[in-house]
Amino acid sequence: MALSKAKKTEKIEQLTKELEGSTSAIVGTFAKLTVAQDFELRKTVRAAGGRYRVLKNKLAARASKGSQIEEALQGLKGVSSVAYTSGDPVALAKALATWVEENAQFTFKLGIVDGKVINVDEVKALATMPGKEEIFSKLLFLINAPAQRLATVVNATGRDLAVVINQAVEQNKFSGEQASA
Repeated sequence: MALSKAKKTEKIEQLTKELEGSTSAIVGTFAKLTVAQDFELRKTVRAAGGRYRVLKNKLAARASKGSQIEEALQGLKGVSSVAYTSGDPVALAKALATWVEENAQFTFKLGIVDGKVINVDEVKALATMPGKEEIFSKLLFLINAPAQRLATVVNATGRDLAVVINQAVEQNKFSGEQASA
């Protein structure tokens, strides 16, 4: 069904608002996707903090002008859809990659992360990277580890002294009797 010019303008404005805050996107294509599979895909993308839209290629190209994902949505061919987020791109890529393993009807075309276009292999590599939360926890562990070791060493002196004194008391070294020389 052909869209009227007013409807196209409305759709472009709506998509433009959604894409303005997006920092990363993954563009894909699908064939013979059932309604149930589409529902599950959308649910998976929402759970990862993203949004999912099936695109009209020319409308997407117009709507993305001025956004960080503009380059990815220019010159699309065939049936296209986009999953986009302003949050963690790794979480979105992981969610999509997991879903694609079970549903071969969806394939990746390309992606864009912080304004840089990435190919299909890089999208798959992005899905294997640790997420922001995991990287932050590892970084905090690495920052905390030297301080924790220092505290252990500082406390060891007092603990070792207490152990030596306790052993001396147990062996009656402090009984008050002095050995004659």
